[in-house]
Amino acid sequence: MTVIKRHSLRIVTVGALSATCVALAGTAMAATPVASAPAAHQAVAAKAGISAKPSVTSVGAWQLFRVTGSTTGLKAGSKVTLQQKQNGKWVTLPASAPISRNGSYSLGVKLGLKGKNDLRIISGTTVSPVFNVTVR
Repeated sequence: MTVIKRHSLRIVTVGALSATCVALAGTAMAATPVASAPAAHQAVAAKAGISAKPSVTSVGAWQLFRVTGSTTGLKAGSKVTLQQKQNGKWVTLPASAPISRNGSYSLGVKLGLKGKNDLRIISGTTVSPVFNVTVR
């Protein structure tokens, strides 16, 4: 008789634990749509972009040229900055411009590093595609 009582107690305990697990799983499933709402918000923020076009592809050392482009998803008045790849690392140069109300920008650039220069425009975490200007 004692064995039957212990066995019955185990079955009741396992049943109660199973019911609790099912209830908790149901609660987690109900919360899933709320958790995915921030992901939809992040997708909207991920649409930020920058285009960049140099006025020349080849220039003399320290000769002024312009880089123009447009932005999407970035706040007017925030800055775009020029970066140059030097020894495998992106280095921020002292060339920046504000983003206008319509999302465009234009900045003057002078480069002294002779040869092919890999350049890009950056604003916060948003980066343009790489473009090249050769300094002769």
